[in-house]
Amino acid sequence: MGLGFLLLPLLAVIGAVSGASPAPKSSKRSAGGGSIYDHLRQYGLPIGILPKGITKYSLDDTKGEFRVFLPQPCHAKFENQVRYDFNVSGTLSFGRIADLSGVSAQELFLWFPVKGIRVDVPSSGLIYFDVGVVDKQFSLSLFESPPDCTALDPSDPSSSDLKLKLKVTNEPQDVGERSELKAAS
Repeated sequence: MGLGFLLLPLLAVIGAVSGASPAPKSSKRSAGGGSIYDHLRQYGLPIGILPKGITKYSLDDTKGEFRVFLPQPCHAKFENQVRYDFNVSGTLSFGRIADLSGVSAQELFLWFPVKGIRVDVPSSGLIYFDVGVVDKQFSLSLFESPPDCTALDPSDPSSSDLKLKLKVTNEPQDVGERSELKAAS
């Protein structure tokens, strides 16, 4: 009885100390901590801003920094084409993604990097893609579910940034000599 009398308070103290300081949770999450789409919802963003096919992701809850990994670069169709690289990263805060990289949007025949995405007022039904000098406005309903993402065809010149290598040639012409710019293949 004397030993039990001493152990009981000791066990109570140990329990109180261990209960007062639980093991710290990791701020990094991956597929085991819910899906990236769940986190987008928690940040007030539509899940369709990221495509289907994400193989894994990481998220630092303290900073909001995330990175998603796709098996291959791909494109999805909304009102315009949107292209996703192997890795897409950015910083989440409520209703927005800043410092976005790995996403480009097509306007006419040109591709522009998307630097950020924001939903100002969800009831407005609008989402904005920051493509540098302007914000491209879309209907929020386009992003209700993750889009299918079609693999980019490496042989298609429109699937990569068109970069021409220019070569200056000096070829004699019938009417004097002049320089000419030619696209190198």
